[in-house]
Amino acid sequence: MEVFEQAVNWLNNLVWSTPEKFPFMVVVLLGFGIFITLRLGFVQIRRFAHGIKSVMGVYDNPDDTGDVNHFQALTTALSATVGIGNIAGVAIAIHYGGPGALFWMWVTAFFGMAIKYAECTLAVKHRVQNADGSVSGGPMYYIEKGLGENWKWLAIFFAAMAVICSFLTGNAVQANTVADTMYSTFLVPAWITGIFTASVVGIVIVGGIKRIGQVTARLMPIMALIYVLGALTILLLNASDVIPAFKTIFVTAFTPEAGLFGIVSGGFLTTLVWGIKRGLFSNEAGQGSAPIAHGAAKTEEPVREGVVALLEPFIDTILICTMTGLVIVSTNVWQERHDVQFDPVTVENTYVFDEDGDTMLSIVNGEATDGYVERNDAPTGMFYADEERTTPFTGSIDVSSGSAVIISASGNEVEVLYTSIAENGAPLTSLAFEKGLSSLFPGGQMIVTICVLLFGISTAISWSYYGDRSIQYLAGDKSIIYYKIVYLVMHFIGAIFPLATVWAIGDIALGLMTFPNIIALFALSGSVAVASKKYFTKMEEFEAKES
Repeated sequence: MEVFEQAVNWLNNLVWSTPEKFPFMVVVLLGFGIFITLRLGFVQIRRFAHGIKSVMGVYDNPDDTGDVNHFQALTTALSATVGIGNIAGVAIAIHYGGPGALFWMWVTAFFGMAIKYAECTLAVKHRVQNADGSVSGGPMYYIEKGLGENWKWLAIFFAAMAVICSFLTGNAVQANTVADTMYSTFLVPAWITGIFTASVVGIVIVGGIKRIGQVTARLMPIMALIYVLGALTILLLNASDVIPAFKTIFVTAFTPEAGLFGIVSGGFLTTLVWGIKRGLFSNEAGQGSAPIAHGAAKTEEPVREGVVALLEPFIDTILICTMTGLVIVSTNVWQERHDVQFDPVTVENTYVFDEDGDTMLSIVNGEATDGYVERNDAPTGMFYADEERTTPFTGSIDVSSGSAVIISASGNEVEVLYTSIAENGAPLTSLAFEKGLSSLFPGGQMIVTICVLLFGISTAISWSYYGDRSIQYLAGDKSIIYYKIVYLVMHFIGAIFPLATVWAIGDIALGLMTFPNIIALFALSGSVAVASKKYFTKMEEFEAKES
């Protein structure tokens, strides 16, 4: 099992972190975003207003081919992207890259808008109508139909990766995050959370894309509103800190400084890469998942769905992620230590020893003398023997047996110590909400908990459709029912089992989805440009007549 985990981690690093200084995946996605933006003449700026009019139903025709309206297609795709990444992803970017990483998330979102436009335009242009009257679209179809039969193997590869990713990153990982949050907040056993969330997801997905569209059209605006209102309240309460927060973000984007714990190395490239990586994970532009949802839209105009889709990175990253980032920076929790109970065998702990390579870390009056312990890649604070943190601990941490053991100065084994850490991910965002709302009421972290629950369920619902269409492409209509059964089983399993390796496998599949999609987008960019010119010329003539 250990060999398997090592292989998975190696492949995950190869896909997402090679080369270390500027990962190839980042170069591919950002590079294509710049290319398609220039090729389409900054469509994300010039056609933004048209996208808003389209999603508001100005051009809706109920007789058009498709399964859901523009708004439902948008919310279905947003339900998959507005999720844990908005809560935890921004916090991770700031933790490792400093506040300036948020600026580079904005840059990624800007170019991601053009990518979403291109891939969702192609999704509608090359979609197929099924025997039951429904439609199916996505990269597997525009790869096969747009590039030709000789490229069908690439379409099959994309669909297979999409199925794997739907089971893991889009489903099991979401269930695990929700279950962990519910247990840490309310002590709800993971199996109970798993049964509940799997039941909710099952009730929705059994009705297909029409029910998914109806549910996400209601759920997504509600959960986004809850989160944004909570964030806006904090920013209003800390209004004097908002402008300085923006200043910090812009300044450190280009001249980063080492953070309180030395996480930010001061290197511009560190901030840049972390911002871009988390931005890509947040809005999913170029990964090929959103086109599957938009391929079901009721429209005869592929470009019209493209302009609807370009709104996604704007809503997901520029609006919602910005709320998270400003709350974290304005409350300054990213530079504070937070008290925790220190368990020596917790996987998040890393033990760093002196040059002699000793396996015994000595602690004198609370301070490690020949090395240190990291949590979230940042050194811990003082070690105390009591929860009240009045008695500094003296003893050692021994990892010679393969698992860490705390030994007091008297030679007795100790179960836990008490220390402080630099928090990361969703817990960091929770702390920011708790601190930011403390002047109004205690328990501000509950907003984050509720949103994690809603975001996790909505993401699992949307990703079920991505896998549904992918398995249909691979194995036909009869395979869909079996896919949904396995999907719900995986959801429950995800809730009750640790998923570090599962997450890594899902990330690999997510990365491998991207390459065939980008190849197709680059090859078909000319057809997107031609379709765009024809459509907007026609719309300008139509609007001129109407006026």
